[in-house]
Amino acid sequence: MSVFMRLLAPEMGQDQTKQQIEKGLRLYQSNQTDKALHVWTKVLEKTSDPGGKFRVLGCLITAHSEMGKYKDMLKFALDQIDTAREMEDPDYLTEGYLNLARSNEKLCDFQKTVSYCKTCLNMQGTTVSLQLNGQVCLSMGNAFLGLSVFQKALESYEKALRYAHNNDDKMLECRVCCSLGNMYVTLKDYEKALFFPCKAAELVNDYGKGWSLKYRAMSQYHMSVAYRKLERLPDAMECCEESMKIALQHGDRPLQALCLLNFADIHRCRHDVDKAFPRYESALAIMTEIGNRLGQTQVYLGVAKCWLLQKEYDKALESLQRAQELADGIGNKLCTLKVHCLSEGIYRSQGQQAELREQVVKFLQCVEELELYCGMCGESIGDRDQKLQALPCSHIFHLKCLQTNGTKGCPKCFKSSVKPGFV
Repeated sequence: MSVFMRLLAPEMGQDQTKQQIEKGLRLYQSNQTDKALHVWTKVLEKTSDPGGKFRVLGCLITAHSEMGKYKDMLKFALDQIDTAREMEDPDYLTEGYLNLARSNEKLCDFQKTVSYCKTCLNMQGTTVSLQLNGQVCLSMGNAFLGLSVFQKALESYEKALRYAHNNDDKMLECRVCCSLGNMYVTLKDYEKALFFPCKAAELVNDYGKGWSLKYRAMSQYHMSVAYRKLERLPDAMECCEESMKIALQHGDRPLQALCLLNFADIHRCRHDVDKAFPRYESALAIMTEIGNRLGQTQVYLGVAKCWLLQKEYDKALESLQRAQELADGIGNKLCTLKVHCLSEGIYRSQGQQAELREQVVKFLQCVEELELYCGMCGESIGDRDQKLQALPCSHIFHLKCLQTNGTKGCPKCFKSSVKPGFV
């Protein structure tokens, strides 16, 4: 080979790698996932270009995330970090740590997610890293929500929205709105729980012509959950059916599982347990397969409520025990609180005083740990549907309490500003 050809060889290798990655992307976008994965796997075996290897690992991470193959996603994310370290490039490292954070978020290892997100935010990168910071804050917010640390979750979502607005990133804004909807469902402000996914659906309609259909599916799913909580069950069913249709077309297993769980909850709300049980079972099978332990916890809570409707108290307690084991494993204090609340009701109806006292003590401990009370009136937050308002410091209060507070500032941290933030 001539000197000229030897000099050209690496360039040609990089070009070929790039062409193959793009070929895989075209296949993936046309729903030929298996063919796309085959192309990318071949590139990974053959390429000697670290940049190409990093990019193809990114494609494999995204594909395995959407298929719900989270353990494979984590494996590729670890390979990507090794490649980024070889290249000693802060932008590649930031992206690698973000993918590690996301992998752990999907597997409900929320403490690890927070740790990797903090690593990302501490990286001294260039403008590319700054553009990723919004996604890092979103992942961190989801992890804090998974741990039931609501103030920090809200703080992270606020930051993510700020990045989305500053970078005019409508896709990120759409995803943050869906997460905020999820948070307000958890805190039982169902008006806000519906407002945010509706805002996400508006963004899809206005800007999402070239976006993946997963954004539409995601917003419809979160709208469906809010409608169910508002007892607008026909609307809930319609949105969930649309979300499920897209999830089935695209082989999106994680979303299929969430839709099945929501279908089961809708049937339970209609007191139709015969239809609810098989859907809970199908949701649990997928969630167990992909490793969504928070989803599994929610399934067991739903199943327990079905057994309660049928006054099958022993079976309800069995489901609650499984829910508690999972909730303790991932550190979700709110699910643990729900277990104690439902168990308390069972033991009260059965007149089992010793067990009842134990559950009451545990319930009150959870309430204290979660700090789920308004800093003004002292009453609880998240035990019934009521309007809430967050201040820029991310402390959350009853809206009616803040309206009587005037402009005195935050009653918890005493910051002077009372102007509400984005959320």
